[in-house]
Amino acid sequence: MALRSIKTPSVTPTAVVSSSVINKPQSFRFVSKPSASLAVHNLHQPISITRSNLTPKLKPASPPAKFRCSASAALTPQLRDTLEKLVNSEKVVLFMKGTRDFPMCGFSNTVVQILKNLNVPFEDVNILENEMLRQGLKEYSNWPTFPQLYIGGEFFGGCDITLEAFQSGELQEVVERAICS
Repeated sequence: MALRSIKTPSVTPTAVVSSSVINKPQSFRFVSKPSASLAVHNLHQPISITRSNLTPKLKPASPPAKFRCSASAALTPQLRDTLEKLVNSEKVVLFMKGTRDFPMCGFSNTVVQILKNLNVPFEDVNILENEMLRQGLKEYSNWPTFPQLYIGGEFFGGCDITLEAFQSGELQEVVERAICS
């Protein structure tokens, strides 16, 4: 399938015409009109491309969509209990996008590398596997982003806080206290 791209310096957008669509040998003539439209003429049939027929037609939604904006509905008592058990089950727990072996975000990867650099044993929890966990954890920690690092059962911080604490030496002290307790 031959695909031709025709560009005219004074006209935006670019017309792309596939000869397999028209199914005839083609010769084209381009005419720029002052109304910012582009006319493409085939020897056999004219094709006109204008802004109005390039813009998709959107239908209004039937009834307006109703969204549940209440974040408190995400953290059920059962989920709160599960999170407390999980956070307290290990000395260091990292809620992250992906896993320690396959982080799926740069911020999560940064915290994993910091913990590995300090040789800290930690539990990693992939929040992408469970949307309810992900939303509930935001309310549980009162922290809207991930990763979230918990040390000694308490929320420590996200990527920026962890990085600053690592650079200052504070993170190593906090982790040592938690592991030795």
